[in-house]
Amino acid sequence: MSKERRLGRGLQALLGATSESSESSSTQRPSAQTPTPASEDQILRIPIDQIEENPFQPRTAFSESEIDSLAESLQAHDILQPILVREHGSRYQLISGERRWRAATQAGWSTIPARVRNEDDRTVAELAIVENLQRKDLNALEKATSFKQYLDNHQCTQDELAKRLSIDRSTIANLIRLLELPQAVQDEIMAEHISAGHARALLPLGNAKQQVKFCKKIVNKGLSVRATEDLVHKTIYSEDQKPGKLPKQPRTDSGDAKSPHVTNLEAELKFALGTKVDINETGGGKGKIVIHFNSHIEFERLRRSLSGQSNANARNAG
Repeated sequence: MSKERRLGRGLQALLGATSESSESSSTQRPSAQTPTPASEDQILRIPIDQIEENPFQPRTAFSESEIDSLAESLQAHDILQPILVREHGSRYQLISGERRWRAATQAGWSTIPARVRNEDDRTVAELAIVENLQRKDLNALEKATSFKQYLDNHQCTQDELAKRLSIDRSTIANLIRLLELPQAVQDEIMAEHISAGHARALLPLGNAKQQVKFCKKIVNKGLSVRATEDLVHKTIYSEDQKPGKLPKQPRTDSGDAKSPHVTNLEAELKFALGTKVDINETGGGKGKIVIHFNSHIEFERLRRSLSGQSNANARNAG
């Protein structure tokens, strides 16, 4: 059975496609019972204290009020969808359904209906990512971290991960870029004082101090994403000008003044790539483009972005 096929079946379980057996399990309150070895997709009543958390869970915080509400719902209406687990030594490990598992624990249940799957670490990580992508309340940074951990752990490209999850590569790239922002800005995202859209608008600035300064302005003035993008765009195109002084004339490596056209192209590339770019003409239509980076993370992001565009162009040309 291929990984793609197995992942597809996992998605059905995560998205709530219930079988007749899962519906029957929702009509009975779990009772104490020691689980026996299960065939794939068999539903068991598993002791809650024999279930471990999913090590690949992107979510780092769970709302206590939501868990309280869900626990009350379980007590009144039982569970409508079994959690998903895999065998892990002599115990079980969650694949999906941690909120239901936490709520069942809070409700005082001793066991919980669970669908047992035989999956490896990579597929479990993928299922965890997919499940949480469907949840609007999952923080953008939590999604970004889960993507980056997956790419690091499995040494694959953003294109490969996008294909495995059936999502656009731009979704992965845009979220991972948020990890380049200074911690002060990331804290504001986590606190939901600014949105992921606001945060992405700050990336072209490339300077951590500027990004923090603009972030504070967004929070204090309640700027919209569009207003933030416009402000960043204007700042990038006018950053060399200071009040009361003549604008500093950009120079080439040889000391010659750069033309306004080249200066505008540098600003355009900076806005597109989210980092400082220098264009130096050497004559005869030749020259060089220098792309700056401030960290290994930013370098990796630029490398993936540029090589991904190159690969796409090569495929289209073929």
